[in-house]
Amino acid sequence: MADIKYYDVILKPVVTEKSMNLQAEKKYTFLVNPLTNKSQIAEAVEKMFDGVKVKKVNTMNIPGKKKRRGLVVGRTAKQKKAIVTLTDDSKEIEIFTGL
Repeated sequence: MADIKYYDVILKPVVTEKSMNLQAEKKYTFLVNPLTNKSQIAEAVEKMFDGVKVKKVNTMNIPGKKKRRGLVVGRTAKQKKAIVTLTDDSKEIEIFTGL
């Protein structure tokens, strides 16, 4: 398996109403590389954002949806989502503060 660097782990933040409500509890949601595990995700978040300490990481695999275009039936790409919980003494993640 290829060596995954910390900047390849987090693909993009998830900006939905539910994920914004979780920020009050210091929980942040990201789309991550499907090949990563929880410890790699925690390490990547701590390295990418200064002053952030990860308490817990919850992950979920999202299978691809069936899509149809004419007679051809295919699937979209599968994804992996991670909900990262920060410790109480940790700083907040800045990319979410302006949203």
